[in-house]
Parts: sequence; C-alpha cells; structure tokens
Amino acid sequence: MAVALAPPPRPALPRARLPRRVLRVLLAVVLGYVVLWAAGALGVLALSYWVRSETPPPPGTRTVQGIHHFQPVDTEGRLWRGAAPSPAGYRALEGMGFSTVVDLRAEDLSAAQLAEPGKAGLDVVRLPVRDGQTPRPEQVRRLLDVAAQAPGRVFVHCGAGVGRTGTMAAAYLVRTGERSPEEAVRRNLAVGPPSIEQIYYALSLGTGRLEQPPFPVVAVSRLVDAPRRMLSWL
Repeated sequence: MAVALAPPPRPALPRARLPRRVLRVLLAVVLGYVVLWAAGALGVLALSYWVRSETPPPPGTRTVQGIHHFQPVDTEGRLWRGAAPSPAGYRALEGMGFSTVVDLRAEDLSAAQLAEPGKAGLDVVRLPVRDGQTPRPEQVRRLLDVAAQAPGRVFVHCGAGVGRTGTMAAAYLVRTGERSPEEAVRRNLAVGPPSIEQIYYALSLGTGRLEQPPFPVVAVSRLVDAPRRMLSWL
C-alpha cells in the first residue's frame, strides 16, 4: 500500500521591516514638527494672552448681539472690526449707522449666508483672504477706498474676527498714519492669536511695502497653523 508523502514545508518568508534608520528619521521628523508646533502655536497663544491682560480695549468698544470681538479700528469710528455677524448682528449694524460690510472670508459660503447683509440693507464688498494668510496690496487699497467713500460706517470681518480681520485693520491703521506697526500688532494680539505670517506682515508695514511675507516665514507659519485649520474643517 502506497503511503502519500506530505509535501516539504515551505520556507517562511521574512517579514518586511522598515530599516531602523528610516524609523529614526521618521521619528525625528515627527518630534521636530511637534517641537515646531509647540514653540510656534503655543508661543503666539501665550503672547496673545499676555498682551490681552496688559492692553485695554479701544475706546468705544461695546457688546453687540450677534457680533463677537466688535470694536472700532480708528479713533473716528469710521472703520470697525469683528467676527462674522449673525442675522441679528447685521440688523444691529444697520441700526448703528453702518452702510457697508467688507467680508474677508474665502470659505465656501451658502447663498443664504451671502444674502444676509443685503437683507439688513447693507452693501457688501468681498475681499477674500484665506484663513491664516495675508491680504494682497490691491485688497488693502480697496479697503482704504471703501472706508473713504462709503456713505456710513464700514465693518470689516472674517470668520472669527481675529487673524485676517486684524491684519487688514493693521494695514489700514499704518497706511492712514494712525498707528505704528508695533501698536497695530499689539492691538491684534489683544483680540486673539493671529498666525506667524500675519504678525510678520503687520510688523513689515512700516517699510512702506504691502507685499507677502517671504517663503520661509510662510512655510513655518502654515506648518504651525495646519492642525488648527484641519480642525476647523471638521
């Protein structure tokens, strides 16, 4: 009687493993990014908290239903800043003598959101700036023209009324000669933490330029700001 022989066992395939050198490099990259983020994001946040505790709000600052961070930009009260208003906030602006809203949001907005200022009787000028970034020279010039020519007060806002709004307000204050770049940055930090490139941009306004920050500053700023932006998309 023939006996079937079992086939010889196949040799075990070696498990694919990443070389230790690659793992070390990946770990170094991750740790380096964590250190960069902690130094940048937490550093700006701590600076903002300290400046806020030492800087009183501008005269005329008030609480308005439906608008966070509502405060005047210039001493004449012609330009004001804040977060994106609710429908009640837009109606409040119209009742206080505002005629124009400058919207800095570059996000995808619904038709209902875009129609809210018009429903309150306000004109809208859209100057889209991406979150965490800085305005182009022509956008700053447009804001200056709108503030000078509008029949009533002008309100400028982004989403939270902190970074983009503060950067545009700083450009307005420096260009009109009302504040130095350092004073404008201090006022912005008292409202909330802007991005690194927004701080650099505002401090550079005293040179007479309105160009974008250099690439190394932009790269570091966006790496530091990436987690916050990703959380805002969720």
